[in-house]
Amino acid sequence: MADNLDWRTRLAVTYTDGTKTVDITPIDSFSPSFALSVEPIHSIERTHVGAVYSPQSITFSLTVKAIGDAAARLTALAMQGKRFNINLQEKIGDDWSFSSVVLRDCIITSASPTSASPSGAPTATFSGFSMHATADTKENVKVEIP
Repeated sequence: MADNLDWRTRLAVTYTDGTKTVDITPIDSFSPSFALSVEPIHSIERTHVGAVYSPQSITFSLTVKAIGDAAARLTALAMQGKRFNINLQEKIGDDWSFSSVVLRDCIITSASPTSASPSGAPTATFSGFSMHATADTKENVKVEIP
């Protein structure tokens, strides 16, 4: 295990609705997924004679406590079908490879709240997809996924 880890580094998740930028806090978990599917083409003579590329897709899942206004704001965005942006930015330290990642034009496709119980706060998990993503590396290289 490396001795130089900076555990003070964290990511901030925010969404932009129109001109208003709002922090979604606290976030229990955030899991983006990038699918860059390619299927090999085979023939009876030989394998891997070509490739068929499927469209790229970016999906995400985020979980928030269902006791604050973060769950209510995300539920309102989902019910209205509004598109929003998710910005992940380095807050402290320099251990993360990117200075920012922006998932643009996000749409929530499902929400799953947990049941309330006498112990612990209930949570709500929101899943959706992004129409476009941009990442800026520490070396000032912009990576885009349309």
